[in-house]
Amino acid sequence: MISFEKYQLQNGLKVILLKDETTPLVTVNVMYNVGARDEDPEKTGFAHLFEHLMFGGSLNVPEYDRIVQKAGGENNAFTNNDFTNYYVNLPAENLEAGLWIESDRMLELAFSEKSLEVQRNVVVEEFNQRYLNQPYGDVMLHLRPLAYTKHPYRWNTIGEKPDHIRNAILDDVKSFFFSHYAPNNAVLVIAGNIEPDNAKILVEKWFGDVPRREIKPRQLPAEPTQTEAREMYLERPVPQDAFYRAYPMVERLHPDYYACDLISDILSNGRSSWFHETLIKQQQLFSEVDAFIMGSVDPGLFIISGKPLPGKTYKECEMAIDNLLNQIAKGEFSERELEKVKNRCIAARKLEWASSLNKAIDLAYFELLGDAAMINEEEDKYINVTHENVMKVAADIFQKNKCSTIYYKKQF
Repeated sequence: MISFEKYQLQNGLKVILLKDETTPLVTVNVMYNVGARDEDPEKTGFAHLFEHLMFGGSLNVPEYDRIVQKAGGENNAFTNNDFTNYYVNLPAENLEAGLWIESDRMLELAFSEKSLEVQRNVVVEEFNQRYLNQPYGDVMLHLRPLAYTKHPYRWNTIGEKPDHIRNAILDDVKSFFFSHYAPNNAVLVIAGNIEPDNAKILVEKWFGDVPRREIKPRQLPAEPTQTEAREMYLERPVPQDAFYRAYPMVERLHPDYYACDLISDILSNGRSSWFHETLIKQQQLFSEVDAFIMGSVDPGLFIISGKPLPGKTYKECEMAIDNLLNQIAKGEFSERELEKVKNRCIAARKLEWASSLNKAIDLAYFELLGDAAMINEEEDKYINVTHENVMKVAADIFQKNKCSTIYYKKQF
């Protein structure tokens, strides 16, 4: 059980305090309820661009990183399609420094043409290096719009294309900031060796005067039900042929989410998994084969990927995968196998929560989803998944007419 205290400031900022005396550190974590799904389809990549701009200086703190270093801390951030998260880890005695710098960049960034130009170039270079010039790097740039036709999950967090970032102007950037970055669109978690009463005083001191803002309403189009298989073939200078399948799956708060997660673990988590044992060791079809879920807030994707060994065809490899998926749907797995993946999943989460930082991020995430207290319900939700649940969910997901597939053909 993770014990915490939760309250809200007058300006709408949700605050969560987690006291942890086992560490000399404190985490100041701010999660904003904005991600790539909140972008204009003609101006994508802005949420990720802000991940960079937020480190370029704010109204009263021109050098964010220098303050963090002087306080003996370290910081980072990450963005996805659903939210953006910023954190700083500091010695507990320097908590106020962390609150000061985070509140200042929530108040307003030091917007300038120079800062925007620098970060535009950084993001475009990242786009080129990680997505365009790396083997299989562009897979999600193609798989997302193949699997999604209406919902904004159809573009990647980095953006749909580099030109959207190249063409970003200062007015667009300011508009995005003041429409999404605000106390009434954020969750602040302070986790670590704190005195809660003192932390409350400091939170009010530094965040209490940050003004509420009018948040752009989120009106996202629902993705139509897929009724036919979709395929795309790409010739690329990749090391070997590969394919990536995407099946629509439920949203993060749906009860079936946990069965989806466990199915992916049965298939590919570890050397005793079905994919490794059957497709790599016994049948020797693949050099790599994997299954994972995208834990999206809105309905997401169940991804299966494989790299066939030389001489093996897409057809025989996919038939072998289909056989295993059918076995899951027919319930041809043991209670012991299900129990094993449940235990692994629960153990992994407990290990993850040994870190105050990870607890802070998860508390913010569950609060963003509706209630931070859901963090204490996760274990039971995995435990309560039944054999029948798994069968039903597998049968619902793994339908050929709902599958979108990218095929990579090695370019000679």
